[in-house]
Amino acid sequence: MSMAGPLSPDTQGFGRSSNAQLQCYRFSEGVIELPMPEPRHNHLLPGVPLALASAGLFGATPPLSKLLLDQVNPFMLAGLLYLGAGIGLAVYRLLRGAVIDAGEAQLGRKDLPWLGLAIGMGGVLAPVLLMVGLTLNTASSSALLLNLEGLATMAIAWLVYRENVDRRLLLGAMAILTGAVLLSWQGQGVSVNLGALAIAGACVAWGLDNNFTRKISAADPVTIAMLKGLVAGSVNVAIAFVGGASVPPIAVMISAATVGFFGIGVSLVMFIFALRHLGTARTGAYFSLAPFIGASLAIVVLGEPVTVTLGLAGLLMGLGLWLHLSERHSHEHLHGALDHDHSHVHDDHHQHVHDGPVTEPHSHWHSHRPMRHAHVHYPDLHHQHRH
Repeated sequence: MSMAGPLSPDTQGFGRSSNAQLQCYRFSEGVIELPMPEPRHNHLLPGVPLALASAGLFGATPPLSKLLLDQVNPFMLAGLLYLGAGIGLAVYRLLRGAVIDAGEAQLGRKDLPWLGLAIGMGGVLAPVLLMVGLTLNTASSSALLLNLEGLATMAIAWLVYRENVDRRLLLGAMAILTGAVLLSWQGQGVSVNLGALAIAGACVAWGLDNNFTRKISAADPVTIAMLKGLVAGSVNVAIAFVGGASVPPIAVMISAATVGFFGIGVSLVMFIFALRHLGTARTGAYFSLAPFIGASLAIVVLGEPVTVTLGLAGLLMGLGLWLHLSERHSHEHLHGALDHDHSHVHDDHHQHVHDGPVTEPHSHWHSHRPMRHAHVHYPDLHHQHRH
């Protein structure tokens, strides 16, 4: 529960407005204990739709990009996609207005190390390792190895950052990842060589990037995605020029930038919002559906055939999706004292007063008193307790 001032049993003006009724509470060693009702909203919202929409946009990027590959170097295309995302989001950020700006927390000094690590891993190291790996490894082996990003993202979240996981979630994640492996399998196994190690390293770097980005997901996702797009785009374009690539025609550049704005830029903004609401492992699992979405779109856009492999992958991913969607993680838990800044509305976790009228959502520095209650929740900004 968030408080702007000291709490007392006769507190008035507590909650959404000055005449809102105060919920019953009692003190237990400085902890507020609330007989919390079930949440007034669906616990799947907004995190799950955001993660799925992010996967959908990103999954649509490969088949659309494939239409341009015969006219541009692959690394140049990757650079243009990322630059389109970064530049497009920069323009949006300039035009969106002060009201939307005020609704999101801005990056602070304490966020910069995590931002630097995320960009360094996902925008610099991973593309370089991928370039080395693709040069030294076969295409079929590389396609299979790229599925390690989802596994790395979830493993780091579970093992290093201790996000809660149970058998249901683990089976769901494995079903989704197995479906992704089926989609990328070309009848050959994985070659174990220096190139394979480089691609595996790139996937681990992207997994670290996702987990580091989770640490700053309370800040404005548009700003974070913009900076990541600009850096990753510049690195990939530089790699392309080092490899002898030439500047493509202006029409190709515009097309690539447009695909990149939606398929990478808008997708990444949604991904960061989902990180804020779901945590890294669950967001990573939903995002791993992107290959199936891309393969399905390729049937329409590129005329690729419907295969048994696609059907099996769809069944596995559908099972994994159902296992995740049907999760109801609920137990009594303790919220420790917390001071932070992020976009919020005056819900059950944000019951504080303002000096005057405010619009929602809004962002400002606010405090949470220790509180114990029980309800369905994900490992979001306010639920990072141990199990």
